[in-house]
Amino acid sequence: MRVGFRQGRIEDASRPNWDGDGPRPIDWFAWYPAADDATEAALPLAPWPQGWFKAGTAALDAPLAADGPYPLVVYSHGTGCNGLQVEWLARELAARGFIAVGVNHHGNNNAAPYRAEGFLCSWERPRDISLLIDHVLADPVFAGRIDANSLFAVGYSLGGVTVTSLLGAIMIRSPFAPGANLGRGPREFPDLVDHLPRLMEESQVFRDSWARMSDSYHDPRIKAALLLAPGRSVQGFSEESVAAIRVPTRIMVGGADALLPAARWLHERLNGSIFDIVAADAGHYVFLPESTDLGRNSDPACCVDPPSVDRGAVHRLVVAAALQLFAVE
Repeated sequence: MRVGFRQGRIEDASRPNWDGDGPRPIDWFAWYPAADDATEAALPLAPWPQGWFKAGTAALDAPLAADGPYPLVVYSHGTGCNGLQVEWLARELAARGFIAVGVNHHGNNNAAPYRAEGFLCSWERPRDISLLIDHVLADPVFAGRIDANSLFAVGYSLGGVTVTSLLGAIMIRSPFAPGANLGRGPREFPDLVDHLPRLMEESQVFRDSWARMSDSYHDPRIKAALLLAPGRSVQGFSEESVAAIRVPTRIMVGGADALLPAARWLHERLNGSIFDIVAADAGHYVFLPESTDLGRNSDPACCVDPPSVDRGAVHRLVVAAALQLFAVE
């Protein structure tokens, strides 16, 4: 099946951007079954670091294939990443009859300058995904062509936390609040905790968001979820809310991932979840796209795996797991 690709931007008028001077922006990227006469070609997939990652071909803005209705998979990226980095999974799903869509979470993606607010207030991200679902279901290209009973979610790293919120988990403590003892910030924002007092004092937008930490972001439309190396923030969820989730969930993580304890914590409290170690020596970034020589030389931490780990083989395991989890009758 040929694969189409299109992208766009939506805005959430109910929430301001972090500057407070406009609505919250949500860039989206979609891979989907394309018409038989569509011509696939390499795509200029900005905002990827130039030349760091490999990517397949797709037909830009091609018409949707005539079959359907199609199941929908939504994707939430990791801390400081972007929605395009699911290309390796989204393209494979699209080639097998899924519409797969990712977003850039405002202030927490590398397509724009990082914002401390976007890293501290991760609970804004689930609302991005729910708004994305609303948009795709109504979009003229996809409207009436999606099986509304076959909506699924994938989340990587902090995206795994996002998806767990969508399943019904309630955040009761921030990993960056005083006394949390989870470090001063992630690799992408190492002095993050230093910004918290200033934002509390100066930004009404931030204070309003912080007050929403423990709201419910449950979206009952999601029928199954795949969590790839979910982040430490899962341990900020109330155990009762995690235990109450009844959505089929699969957790996949590398055996050498520093976040493995967080993934186990979640699995042990998430009823009926499936837990997989994808490779004994795999680290946290094995779920990013396969890298080029330029990527491996530019950022070995993200782009180089141990000799025993084949990133492409891990990706094929994930694709097979997603197809099994999201099997549509």
